[in-house]
Amino acid sequence: MAWDEWEQLKSEAAQRDSARTQLNEAPPGGGGTAGDGDLVVHDDELGKMGNTAYELRQKFGVDSDFARPSTFTASIDLFNDGLDMGAALTELHDAWNTQAGTLKDACAHISNHFDFTRAQHAKDQVQVATSLPVSKIDDYIK
Repeated sequence: MAWDEWEQLKSEAAQRDSARTQLNEAPPGGGGTAGDGDLVVHDDELGKMGNTAYELRQKFGVDSDFARPSTFTASIDLFNDGLDMGAALTELHDAWNTQAGTLKDACAHISNHFDFTRAQHAKDQVQVATSLPVSKIDDYIK
């Protein structure tokens, strides 16, 4: 193999490798929906998403508890009849309650986070609006 062939093969391999290992990133000049790369927050959208998370928590709380009493009663009856299936059903009952509680907590956390984000964004907007100098007189007041 001649030196020129070796250099050509190295160059082609480097081009292939760089194409495969290219990172996902914002295009030059900014990405996002605003076109200029700025963060855009719509208060009404945050409110809708937070409300949806809250409604999901409430609905799941009711729906996930629908079969709990009858499952527990069945597990006790089976256990009292000497069947091992009663103990297994009790374990299933307990595991379901634990997982359902975790999911309800996660929905509440999401809802609370959206409420916090809305409140913090409103505070940030006020701070930005009140900290911008209106005129040269502001420089003398500070």
